Amino acid sequence: MITRTSTARSVLVALAIATLALAGCHRGLRKDEARLSNPDLIYQRAHGDLVDNNYEQAIKLYEALEARYPFSDAARQARLDLMYAYYRNHENESAVDAADQFIRENPTHPRCDYAYYIKGLVYFEQTPNVVERFFRADMTKRPPVDGLKSFAAFQTLVQQYPHSPYAHDAERRMVYLRNRLADYEIEVANYYMQRAAYVAALNRAEYVIEHYDGAPAVQPALEIMISAYRKMQLPDLADKAEAVYHANFPEGQEKADRKKKHRWRFWG
Repeated sequence: MITRTSTARSVLVALAIATLALAGCHRGLRKDEARLSNPDLIYQRAHGDLVDNNYEQAIKLYEALEARYPFSDAARQARLDLMYAYYRNHENESAVDAADQFIRENPTHPRCDYAYYIKGLVYFEQTPNVVERFFRADMTKRPPVDGLKSFAAFQTLVQQYPHSPYAHDAERRMVYLRNRLADYEIEVANYYMQRAAYVAALNRAEYVIEHYDGAPAVQPALEIMISAYRKMQLPDLADKAEAVYHANFPEGQEKADRKKKHRWRFWG
């Protein structure tokens, strides 16, 4: 038989357990809230997630830090980390927006070089994609819109921050982009030559020579200029372009001479 005393004791035990559980939850909430009430602690947690490649969680914490403590030192550092987290999480537009915002709001900040570097990387890695690499697509036939943006970002980095730790890698990437951009201009110039649009072809070839000095495409650009001037019956300009060509590419002259010699022997 259950007595009133035993029933009362059971009720008291149940209340005590419930109270302890609530107290434990409250302490857990207070502990977590305390972590989120300190910008440095939020940054540490976000940075830990970033190092562990947990980019989505890192982004959430960095965004929360910016929203709660926008003027803290931790938030300023978080903006730099956040653009990298966006980049690694393939949120390209967000990465570029974050980089642009940092540059706009902190034009004299010494870490603007990093923001330009992230912008350059985002646009650099958008082409070619996996499918194009697999099928070996000819990238010279695609308008290099992203390539131009990437080149501009890296160029700003190299010119304004020549001693940046990212400058060397940016220069290497610029060489690749320069060659690809120049190749595209040659592709367009050849298209115009095939359609007898010689003035348009000349403009493209001259652009390569003026803007992409050192690129392998400079040689075919001069060849296009020589051919276009001949087609337009402008021998003086063609001779000048040919003189520049031979001065810079003597091996091209030797190759042309051999070709003429063999042709003479064949027909002779």
